[in-house]
Amino acid sequence: MGAITYDMEIPSSIPASKMFKAIVLDADTLIPKIMPHAIKNVEILEGDGTCAGTVKIIHFGEGSKFKSVKHRVDALDAENMTHSYSIIEGDALMGVVESITYHIKIVPTEDGGCICKNRSIYNVKGEGHEITEDKIKEGKEKAMAMFKAIEAHLHANPDY
Repeated sequence: MGAITYDMEIPSSIPASKMFKAIVLDADTLIPKIMPHAIKNVEILEGDGTCAGTVKIIHFGEGSKFKSVKHRVDALDAENMTHSYSIIEGDALMGVVESITYHIKIVPTEDGGCICKNRSIYNVKGEGHEITEDKIKEGKEKAMAMFKAIEAHLHANPDY
């Protein structure tokens, strides 16, 4: 089947640098704090947590039907507010996806907010393996909920 690519753009009133810090640089500690039902904790296996080549295990919380995934940082450019990473192992790949690669770019807007641009590439295993539109939609909805929770946390904590 090959690769399936989806793009999503989410506008926010949060300044770009603050959103990048929260959604990328501090995500390993921030998300378990504000959404423990979704992500219980993040364990760094290799690297410093943010540099390319870092490998982490993300342990999902009680609210998830999945247990964990192995996450690899492919690239991180804080100056240009871009981050690429891949899910390379774990039950969330459902036995049909080889990996999922995400490319995130936070773009400042003229009004002082930002747009979070996210490209998701589902690398499906060979013939006989398919991922349904519903599964991809479910993943997009979870990503949107996480983004909105982070955004709400930043609004509630303006000194973050």
